[in-house]
Amino acid sequence: MKKTAYGLLAAILLVAAAAAIGTFVPRPLFASPPDGPGATTRILLLSNPIHTDIAIPLVGETRTAFAFLAGSGIPVEDSAAEWLVIGWGGRSFYLETPTWADLKPMPVLRALTLDRSVMHVDIAGAIDEAHPAVTPLQLDAAEFQSLKAFIKASFAGAGGEVEAVPNAGYGAYDRFFEANGYFNAFAGCNTWTAAALRAAGLRTGLWNPLPQTLAVSLRLFN
Repeated sequence: MKKTAYGLLAAILLVAAAAAIGTFVPRPLFASPPDGPGATTRILLLSNPIHTDIAIPLVGETRTAFAFLAGSGIPVEDSAAEWLVIGWGGRSFYLETPTWADLKPMPVLRALTLDRSVMHVDIAGAIDEAHPAVTPLQLDAAEFQSLKAFIKASFAGAGGEVEAVPNAGYGAYDRFFEANGYFNAFAGCNTWTAAALRAAGLRTGLWNPLPQTLAVSLRLFN
């Protein structure tokens, strides 16, 4: 029993140390010099206790870039839609756990081991940017283009027809799509968000498995 307890304690301390290093060591290690003043686009990082999404503004060029989603029921052209909300995650947990009341053992097991991935896409009207779960971030034109390219490349079949998951969604206007990559406890939804933000020129921590560590690293290094 003592050996088991010591082993469990060692594992917890190892993960805690990795999370601390992952938060306070920046990635990339050195910051690139700013390009100077210019037009910027505001995006939003949306967080809950275990998951992060990225919201990008539905302006003309964004509606055009993501027009391919309209065929699956995402109303990207609707004038009332102000934000496109996108996240990546484990297929089983994402699809089968719309609320905590729906939590089941098998999706949790797959999330902790290995699972296929999906993209979740939703639209939103006005978002309260002063809410503690919302972090506004500014990108220049090139950074915003890079972010959009990263997101589009995350859809399975990017460049062709994206594949919506049949009869899957939490509401009337959101959809799930097959995605590239595999999900596990160490490379999950928040590490995808961090990678997307790095593609857009922001710095994150070396490893950010939790929304809280990602938020801290964004504040520290940007």
